[in-house]
Parts: sequence; structure tokens; C-alpha cells
Amino acid sequence: MIPFTPNDAKALARALRSGLEPHVTLSHGQALDVLSRTAGLTDWNALAAMYRAPGFGAPMPILRVQDAALARQFYVDWLGFSIDFEHQFEPELPLFIRVSRDETALGLSEHYGDGTPGSVVWIPTRALASYRGGLMKNPIGSQRPGIDPDAPGGPTMTIIDPFGNELRFCEPTD
Repeated sequence: MIPFTPNDAKALARALRSGLEPHVTLSHGQALDVLSRTAGLTDWNALAAMYRAPGFGAPMPILRVQDAALARQFYVDWLGFSIDFEHQFEPELPLFIRVSRDETALGLSEHYGDGTPGSVVWIPTRALASYRGGLMKNPIGSQRPGIDPDAPGGPTMTIIDPFGNELRFCEPTD
């Protein structure tokens, strides 16, 4: 996976150059090559070619929610996700929120045609017991999730959001 977009790389190259001591000179192209090497590639041309190569990115499940404020409280305040962006065509129209935590991104949509209440999302999780412990310090509603140590794929904690969507946080055993 490429750690940054071409625009991110260019911005990082500019930041690198601006942070150098005045007596150190580095061209923009050289700075891009340095960033490419940190990603394990030979140079900027190799990195730029990867952006044009066919392939897939990480999927983003879209979950149907009926109340954006309640979704924020649940996903951001309790589960610890961050809001990446919100989109609303006009005031009073349904809201779409993208939330993420580490490598997991979810779309939360009030739009009628997006997602189906009762969907299931499997989320690979590191240090599951520690994550559960943090949630239990400030439980929300009647949520008191346990961990099933014998679940397929590894120990799994299942949480149902206020809209009936099931989140399965699993610590893979391999």
C-alpha cells in the first residue's frame, strides 16, 4: 500500500525542503525521491507509476444511521473513531459522515438508499482486550460487550450500534 497520495508526497517534499538548514540545498525532485525511498521504492518515478497501476484500495462499508448526532456520540465519543469529513447537499437533507480509526474507515449515512440497517462489519483489531477495557471505563447505554475467545477468526467482541448494525471487532490469531 502506498502511504500517501501524489499530492501528499508533493506537500511533504515542500515541507522537507522548508525545514532544512539554509546552507542545505535540495531540489523538489530530490525531496520527492527521498520520500519515495522511505516508502521502499527506488525514486519518484517508481512511486508515481504505482498510482497509475491497476489495483484496489481498502473498501469503506456504508452503514445506515437514522440520527447523525447519535451516530457521532456512539462512533466518535464512545468507540474512539475520528470524523474525516461530513457531507450534506443542503441543510435539512440527510447527512453522510466518514469516520475512521487507524486503518478502518466507515461511512455513516442518513440517506435512505445507503446501507441496510442490521449490516455486519468485521473489523480486525489489535489488543482487543485493551480496547474493550477502555470502552468499559465509560460504557454507553446498556452496552457491556464481552469477548468470545473461540469465535471463528480469533477472539471477537460484538457491538450493536444504536441503528442495529453489528460491529465485530476481531483479533486475528495468525
